[in-house]
Amino acid sequence: MMRENQSEYALITGGSRGLGRALAEELARRGVPTILVGTSESVLRVCEEITDTFHVPSVGFVADLTCKDEVLALAETVNREYAIGMLINNAGVGGSCQFEEASVEYLDNILQLNMRCTALLTRLLLPNLLRRARGHILNIGSMAACTPTAYKTVYPASKSFVRAFTLGLREELKHTSLTVSVALPGAIATNAEVSERIRRQGFWGRATLKSPAAIARRCVDGMLKGRRQVILNPLAYLLCKIVPECVRVPLLSRIVRREVARDQ
Repeated sequence: MMRENQSEYALITGGSRGLGRALAEELARRGVPTILVGTSESVLRVCEEITDTFHVPSVGFVADLTCKDEVLALAETVNREYAIGMLINNAGVGGSCQFEEASVEYLDNILQLNMRCTALLTRLLLPNLLRRARGHILNIGSMAACTPTAYKTVYPASKSFVRAFTLGLREELKHTSLTVSVALPGAIATNAEVSERIRRQGFWGRATLKSPAAIARRCVDGMLKGRRQVILNPLAYLLCKIVPECVRVPLLSRIVRREVARDQ
């Protein structure tokens, strides 16, 4: 049975690498214990490293969040054993390819992880979060949510869902102790190969590219302040607002098409 007087944890999906790990480290730096969910045993090593470095508890769970049964099992265990004060739905997947060449498994993976997992895990952990004097939900969206893009198709649509889901839930819970925010990062420099690929996209890629640590810091700041949206690149967001969609969609699609052509 969960001990109500225990520390309140932040649960982060996709916590073993990239932005998820950076978010865990940022919270640990602020003294917040974390529960990290990853797809492999590496998440357990990350938790050990965070605990050793920051002297703050970090617990790991291995789960395939594209599988509904594993999402349900994870939530049941967490609700039984931990007090959750923050939920960060960070796990997500994307990619670039021609839609007609995308496999059913590839498309279904994006839909289940980016959309279904975000909605179901939030619903299942919501009673736990609402028991806190102050709680926070942060959903990691994307600047892609602002612009449909060819050769990505399903990914921007899934992130548009994340944004709409977040803002609707925020309105529904506005009179509770819980704040709900969505972050809209652009490109993330997770490693040298990814960074170089994004830079090859030209101005747009370079303008949106940020390090995981820098994004994590601003995401956590925005979440704790209860921001509606955490805009990580105001210039890119402004361009999405002022440049007509009939111009943005072909422009970004051409950039991604060149990327796909180079990878073939």
